[in-house]
Amino acid sequence: MYPFKQTFFAIYFFATLLIIGGCSQEENQPNNNIENITKTTEETEINRDEDTPSPTEKQEKAIHSLSELTVHYMDVGQADSTLLQYTDKGEEYTILIDAGNWNRDDVIHYLHSQNISEIDIAIGTHPDADHIGQLDKVISTFSVGEVWMSGNTSTSQTFQRLLQAIDQNEVDYYEPRRGDEFKVGPLQIDILYPISVSENDNEESISLKLTYGEVSFVFTGDASRNDELRMINGSIDVDAAILHLGHHGSNTSTHPAFLKEVSPDIAIYSAGKDNSYGHPHKEVVDLILGSNIRLYGTDVHGTIIVKTDGKNYEVLTKKDGKITPPTSGRVPLSKPEPTKKDKQEPGDKCMNINTASFEQLQEIIHLGPARAKELINLRPFTSIDELSRIKGIGPSRMEDIKAQNLACVGG
Repeated sequence: MYPFKQTFFAIYFFATLLIIGGCSQEENQPNNNIENITKTTEETEINRDEDTPSPTEKQEKAIHSLSELTVHYMDVGQADSTLLQYTDKGEEYTILIDAGNWNRDDVIHYLHSQNISEIDIAIGTHPDADHIGQLDKVISTFSVGEVWMSGNTSTSQTFQRLLQAIDQNEVDYYEPRRGDEFKVGPLQIDILYPISVSENDNEESISLKLTYGEVSFVFTGDASRNDELRMINGSIDVDAAILHLGHHGSNTSTHPAFLKEVSPDIAIYSAGKDNSYGHPHKEVVDLILGSNIRLYGTDVHGTIIVKTDGKNYEVLTKKDGKITPPTSGRVPLSKPEPTKKDKQEPGDKCMNINTASFEQLQEIIHLGPARAKELINLRPFTSIDELSRIKGIGPSRMEDIKAQNLACVGG
């Protein structure tokens, strides 16, 4: 069942178990039942039909043969947990990224509601109790193939219980590092971070890019803005259709340069309703909405589900709602309809893409550093429509570029 095995367990974990005698016990809280939304949805959206260059005939056949991947961004309060489910050649695959808060059982209940019995990979992005909170219960309740963790430690009882569960259930353990690549059935996993660890838990969260056919997802745990900059300076292309916002939508994450490089169509955050941290922060909401990115949050929409066949995808939510900055006034979520003609006419501020500098090109929507470099390598262009030659510039992004009315040829 499990795609691969790692058969070592970090020695320092056993040493850590001996250190913690006097840590305070956490009080158990009442369970918060989570609703099963698999068949009851109120909002559906289909996006990103052809946002990447045409694949080869062999790749096209592989994409068309893919089964449906379902990604559940669970509503687990002020915490994080995401479930991925898909099949390939009759084999079922299940991956869990984080496991909610320590004082609840909602992740366990949700996994039961989805008829989960086995989990191939359970990932704890970092040792915070709102990310690994129920991972010990997951390991003890379900058959888990292997656990991935960053390698950072914690003196919390939550972390110690997790180590004991890994040991007692003899679960394989692995610490991924940037540049690692894994193939789990048809799902490609690229590790974006960390490079190494130094007990800076949030800053060294496991960050991943998951690619299923032509559709990619990025997860960054609670990674900081500085870590995001290190990710985009690495060799892995972070471009993705769906971005899970770091640190519950906090302003400590989602650097504008990182967002521009990922260039998502959709951003999702996990946060508790009326949480004391003020998540998501106004700066992040403003940045996302100002970038014409569709925004979803578990505090507003409940559990959010993304389904994809590797080419198209749809978003389903339990609740309908709009996310606005925490100020007066409302900002629409939907992308504005293009108001310019399909064939752009150069204006006073027209930027000639054949002569513009590397820095100037990045002022064009959807052109981050990687695409600006590719544009320069592909010059000259005879029309704006030829920008579709750039990887990741499909019809919807071409509409955005034309609507911006900045890029032109000549002028």
